[in-house]
Amino acid sequence: MTQMTTSSSSQPTRQPWSFRKRLLASLPIFLILMGLLSSVSHITSLEWNNEPTDQSMATSTGSTAVSMKPTKTSVSCPSASSSARGLCAASAKRGTYKVAKKVVALTITRPSTGEKQVISVLIRYPKNYPGKAPGIVFMHGAGFGTAFDSFKDVATEMASAGFYSATLDKPTWSTNVLTRDYPASARAYDQVVNYLRKMPAVNSTAVGIYATSESVWISPYVVKEDPKVAFQILLSPMLFSPRMTLGFFVAQDFSIVGAHPGYQGIVRRIFSADMATVGLNNVDIDPISAQSLSIPTFMAYGSKDVMTSQVSGASKVMDLAHKAGNSEFVIRSYPLANHVLNIGDEHEGALADNYLNDIANWSSGIVKGYTQTTPKVGGSTIYQSIGLPYDIHASKSLTFYGFILHGLTLLAMLVVGIFSLVVLIMKLVARLRRKPNPAGIVKGFGQALGVISATTIASALLFIAGLGQIVMRVVNLVWGAAPEPAGMIYWSWYVVQFSTVFVVWAWSRIFAVVIEEGIQRGWFRWLRRVAREPEPKLDVEHGPIVAAHRLGLAYFICVTVAMLLLLLVFAYWGLFLY
Repeated sequence: MTQMTTSSSSQPTRQPWSFRKRLLASLPIFLILMGLLSSVSHITSLEWNNEPTDQSMATSTGSTAVSMKPTKTSVSCPSASSSARGLCAASAKRGTYKVAKKVVALTITRPSTGEKQVISVLIRYPKNYPGKAPGIVFMHGAGFGTAFDSFKDVATEMASAGFYSATLDKPTWSTNVLTRDYPASARAYDQVVNYLRKMPAVNSTAVGIYATSESVWISPYVVKEDPKVAFQILLSPMLFSPRMTLGFFVAQDFSIVGAHPGYQGIVRRIFSADMATVGLNNVDIDPISAQSLSIPTFMAYGSKDVMTSQVSGASKVMDLAHKAGNSEFVIRSYPLANHVLNIGDEHEGALADNYLNDIANWSSGIVKGYTQTTPKVGGSTIYQSIGLPYDIHASKSLTFYGFILHGLTLLAMLVVGIFSLVVLIMKLVARLRRKPNPAGIVKGFGQALGVISATTIASALLFIAGLGQIVMRVVNLVWGAAPEPAGMIYWSWYVVQFSTVFVVWAWSRIFAVVIEEGIQRGWFRWLRRVAREPEPKLDVEHGPIVAAHRLGLAYFICVTVAMLLLLLVFAYWGLFLY
């Protein structure tokens, strides 16, 4: 770094420090800054025990088919299917009936707030069905869905097999994806269940539910409040708390797409946040219990589903079903299918082979009181790449520190942005009027400040770009795409780490120059003795160290604080772990 002082031609010149002396002054500052930032990275790091890895559960049969047979207590059906009525007319074969539709509007209420929402319910039903038919209500997964754009294929096929199939607008009220009211949603879905039960053409004892993904955090409330639900089909269920489930899902997918372990460490920090401090109280709920597995249950996974902990989930379902004394459960793993059980892309792929046949066969048998004769666990081998993070927990101190640090950093960057605009405008006006620069930042310091700030911001942008690329790859992976070579999402971590070390070294050089000037001006007596500097001549007047005017000095301090806060943000996310 060049000498960053000015002096009058009429004043005695001082002897600048040698390169060696500046290096010796910069080195301890660099080590102190690196030690501080590295300590922050270590303090904020969190370890999860993701063992065991590569778990698998062998299935009893490679087939997903389910065979059902009558029992002594089941509905007695005539041998001739043409004379079957009521529940006996429900078919294991799709396409038995032509499908008609009707739409009704229901008002659902959120008990905790009294809010009301008018929802549409689309009921698909079998034309000319003889007697009272069974029914099924479909429950939404994550996101937003309506009665008309959700579960079209499954609801239609179930109706063609003899079921009254109800899809509805997702109950949301004023909630969003982070503040869902699961107990209230359960009441809304059960309201639709009861609506079906009261329809003259529906058998009130034979209405079940179909829950997928996120809605398996809702279905236990439905079963608890309404034990008369006849059966449940759980597709790609989330069977553990949101914190554990989502932490597992993101950590696993970051690993699969080849993200650098440093990026994977970010997952642990995010999912260890104490979200209750900002009013998000759903993160640690775990509604799945033996009671929720006390009714006949069909659970389906796709072998390419990278969002669910399948071995742990299947084990939990079997354990809770046995505790509930429920022998009518079945677990099926469909080869090549993704989280929504499609083969291929979400929008282009078709549902897994035989899935619709299997659930129609099983559910029609269940409502008749039949029992399954095929093995309970079938299909492709159930696999799970890492263990569930059972030791994950909320860290209040880390969350508080993170909120304060990021809030201050954003505020500082905003102030610097506004300040930079003001300084730029003032500089342009001064040039037009041919007046001196109002900031008056010393040339060497101004250049160094610009380079360091640009490097720091570029590092932040590369860091964000790396994360964005990982997210895009995870999204593609979720919908069935094969992982690509890691590329940027691996090497970008090292580039950002290198650039941050460069920035820290540059700051240490700037601080060393400030100390050099201070010593030679008589500011730091003890440092002057350590540096073996002679007493300054009081009649020697040196020029400004950083800026000739208060405006420039204030601007320099603001930029310095903002950039150092940004380095602390890097440290928070683990970029100073080596």
